[in-house]
Amino acid sequence: MSESLRDGLIRALPYGRRYARALTGSQPEGDLLVAESLRGLSAQRLKEGFTPLYQLYEAISGLFSRKGFAAEYDVAGLSVTQRQLLLLITLEEVPVEMAARITGVSTKQAEQELEDAQGRLHKNVQTSVLIIEDEPIIAMDIEQLVLQCGHQVAGIAHTQADAVKLARETKPGLILADINLGPGGDGIQAVAEITSSFNVPVIYVTAYPERLLTGETMEPSFVITKPFDPLTLAVATYQAVSSARTQAV
Repeated sequence: MSESLRDGLIRALPYGRRYARALTGSQPEGDLLVAESLRGLSAQRLKEGFTPLYQLYEAISGLFSRKGFAAEYDVAGLSVTQRQLLLLITLEEVPVEMAARITGVSTKQAEQELEDAQGRLHKNVQTSVLIIEDEPIIAMDIEQLVLQCGHQVAGIAHTQADAVKLARETKPGLILADINLGPGGDGIQAVAEITSSFNVPVIYVTAYPERLLTGETMEPSFVITKPFDPLTLAVATYQAVSSARTQAV
């Protein structure tokens, strides 16, 4: 591996982890997928037109498809390629042309797959969402995005204590949690307390995703970056809810 590729991969690791965790719906499985992908890259050079991050995405995508992950997580109506394209473009903000190269399809096919996938998203996964956000105006904006995606809002909690109370009362199908709740506590601690009582998929929202993607401790499986749009939320929700359903079978 060239020095430039190695140094670039080190910087790319947090985002590779986010992509792999979202694909598998699991921090341990996603981080293992990244580690195996890195071993496969050890003898490679940087491909023309790729950045180290894009080459890591390509390695993760290929390994995911080859190693049987694909069949395990092929749920709720979207193909593996469609899920990879959606995550690359919405969550990782990769241009369509490059996402097509990463997943091994033409740009035209990628555009067709995306159009079909976006049409299926609203039909396949609807759930009730508990929003944990300390800023009332931001919480209202998130509530509107949740409703636009076809979900119900189980409740809005502005503090750690309120989040735990609402979760126990409403038993939501998904939690959308800010990390920093200011004087009201900590979003991660709130989720830890909630999930000690019952299993529920969680998407964390933060302006600094790399802080939650070190791979050094127990960390989230799903992280999206503020600000985000309805499609990003729809894709993340699809992955979180469908992965949770698969693991429960």
